[in-house]
Formats: sequence, structure tokens, C-alpha cells
Amino acid sequence: MSESVSSGTFHFRMPRWLPLLGGIVSSTTCGLLLYAWSVFIKPLSLAFGWNRAEISLAYSICILTFALISYPAGRMSDKYGARFIVFTGGVILGVGFFLAGFTDSKTWLYMTYGVVAGIGGGMIYLPPIATTPKWWPDRRAFATGCAVVGLGLGSFIMGPLATMIIEGIGWRYVFWYAGIAMGAMAILSSLTLVNPPPNWKPKGWNPDSLKKGVNRLQEFTFAETIRTAQFWLLYISYFFASFAGLVVIGHIAGHGLDSGLTAMQASWAVSMLAICNAVTRIVTGLLVDKLGTRALFLIYFGLQILALLLLYPAGSIYWQLWIMAAIIGWNYGGMFTLFPATCLAFYGAKSQGTNYGLLFTAFGLAGFAGPYAGGILQDLTGSYWVPFALSAGMVGVSVLVSIILRSPILRRSSMAGFPDSDLHSPTKAKENPNRPCTR
Repeated sequence: MSESVSSGTFHFRMPRWLPLLGGIVSSTTCGLLLYAWSVFIKPLSLAFGWNRAEISLAYSICILTFALISYPAGRMSDKYGARFIVFTGGVILGVGFFLAGFTDSKTWLYMTYGVVAGIGGGMIYLPPIATTPKWWPDRRAFATGCAVVGLGLGSFIMGPLATMIIEGIGWRYVFWYAGIAMGAMAILSSLTLVNPPPNWKPKGWNPDSLKKGVNRLQEFTFAETIRTAQFWLLYISYFFASFAGLVVIGHIAGHGLDSGLTAMQASWAVSMLAICNAVTRIVTGLLVDKLGTRALFLIYFGLQILALLLLYPAGSIYWQLWIMAAIIGWNYGGMFTLFPATCLAFYGAKSQGTNYGLLFTAFGLAGFAGPYAGGILQDLTGSYWVPFALSAGMVGVSVLVSIILRSPILRRSSMAGFPDSDLHSPTKAKENPNRPCTR
């Protein structure tokens, strides 16, 4: 389906799948940036004699910068549109990653990869998440899943690609070639990221035909959003769940090696986690439209606790480790669909870039703290049992939040608000596809 969209003085027919594709490409660029850093640890250590903590600090800085910049990027996207923000972020990301290829000191690496590339990545991640669901009001959660699936895809692509380049011509060329490619991908994706025309809706989808009395998507302002307790409960849940997942991502290969597996067997655990991390983002979006976010939160977090508790004893048996990695990757990746879908369902599409931008900073704080905490606990105890058990307990907090969380009610003189029964009733959810059910 194509619709006429105005961009300045240029008018063209925009298929609504095009912003969806742009979101996938944009998030894949972010995945290339974030989720294959481990391939650089050995070559940088050999080149400069730096230890793992010193090299990993660049990654932690990048994740923290990436997440913290997502909040102002989301606000700017709501104000100026996604295209300008993603285009600018793509240029900054490409330049930062390219310049990292000239690294000759830790400071240079921290500034180019950690700060500059992190800023660019944060600018291109959030705007597609806010834009693509506007083209898919009938499948908002599915569109959100597509907009974040690339983080998993990027890690699956970058690992073997970077390894091949490093073994062939050297690690610097990964930064140079990938920097150019990542900048180009983000810039091209930005061209697709425009809002639909006012009052646009897909052909054949008529929300006005819904039964009288069924409520539609609430539209909170950012100021109204951050005054609700529900937003900060989501923030706490996001931090704890991300912390647990990032501890595993940072240490699952080391756990396998420490337990006696070969390097190849341990690396396949990482690959299984990455594959499931990608696939779940779209599948979860489809499931949200049927089951609602609360049910999926409880299912995913419950399975995550079980998998984290079984991860330590599974370390010495390769196929068991692969299964645990797949389950953890599935649940971890799924939350990157569930949290923006819940934020959208609770607070509406108008300020989604700003609202989710602030919510996403919880991931940045967890990304900076989680891998380090896992390493420290392993050093202190000589075992991964404690960090994995602690991670299971932290996900337990997210389970409690999911149990008590209810949709906020917009109290404004012009709007009566939503009774909770509308949000959690299967009948109401089916009658109102404009709103992802959060039951």
C-alpha cells in the first residue's frame, strides 16, 4: 500500500513497509556498533598490551553514551522529525567508528568509539521506534519489533565479518570499512523515516467502527508521563532485566571455557544467544498483538529466572549451555519489543520518542554496570554461580513489577481516561487493535 507523503516541496508515494525496512536497517547499524565488540579484544591486546578491563571500558562507555543520548535524540525526533536526526546520527556514527581505526592510545579509542560513535548510535536508534508504529496503527507491536530486530541481526553479521577482516588485513580495516558502511546504512535508512500524513490510516482499517465505549490510545505529554509511578516502575524493571541479560552476554563464553568447553563450543553459545536475540524481537511483536505485554513479561521473566539458575551447572555440557543461551537470548531480546510496546500502550504515540528515550537510559546504566559487576563477582568468588544467581534475583524484581503494574489513567478535563478493565480484557483487546493490550 502506498500513500502520498509530503517532504518539503517533494511529493511521492510512500509504501508503509518502507519505514519498516528503514527501521530494520537503522537498528542493524546499531547492532554492528554494539554487539560484536569482543572480536576486537584480542587484536587490541596484542597490538598495545592493554588488559581486558581497559579494552572493555571502551565498550561500556559506548553503551552508556548510546543510551543516554537516546533521550535527547527522542525529544528532537518528536520535534524535528526522525529523518534529520537519523541522518545526522549516521554521519556522526560513521565518522566516530572510522576514526577509531587510527587508535594509538586508550584515550583516542574511548573518545572515538566510546563517545563519538556512541552519540551517533544513540541518535539513530530511537527515532525509528517512534516513527514506524505510526504507519502500522493496526500492528503497532509488530512494527516496534521490526524496528529493533536489527540489534540482534547486527551482532550476527558483525562477528564473523570483523573476524574475517581482522585475520585477512588487520583490525584497523574493520573500523575503516565498517565505519563507512554503517554511516551509509544509517543515512539511507533516514530517507524512509517520515511520518504519515495527518489522520492517515491503512486501507480497510477503520478504528471509528469499533464498538462505542471502547477507549483508544491515550496521548500523554512527556511531563504527564514522568509524573506517573508506572513509568518509574517500568524504568526499574528495565534496569534489572537488562542488567541480568548483559551479565550473561558479557560472560557466557568465559563461563563455558572455565567449565572445560572448547573455544568453538563456547562460541556457539554466543551465536545461539545472538540468533534468538534477533528472531524474538519480531515474533514477540506478533505475540503482543494476541496475548498482551503483561502476560509476555511474566512468561519471559519467569523463564529467564529458571534459565539463569540452570546456566551455571550447564556450563560443562555444551548442548545444555547452548539451550540455556538460546532461552536467555530469546527472553532478553523480547524485552526490547515489550518495553517500547508497553510505553506506547501506556502513554501514546505522540511523545513516544521522548518517553521511550528516557526509559531506554535504564539499559545504558545497566550496560555500564552489569558486565563489570559480573566480572568483579567472579574474581571475588572464583565462580560464575554468584553473578548468575544475583541476575536471577534481579529479574525476580521485574516479575514483581509486572504483577503490580497497571495502565495509568490520563486525568485531563478533556479526557475521561481508561478504566483498567478495558486494558486487560481479552474482548476489549480484540475490539480495539489501535492499542496493544497490556493485560
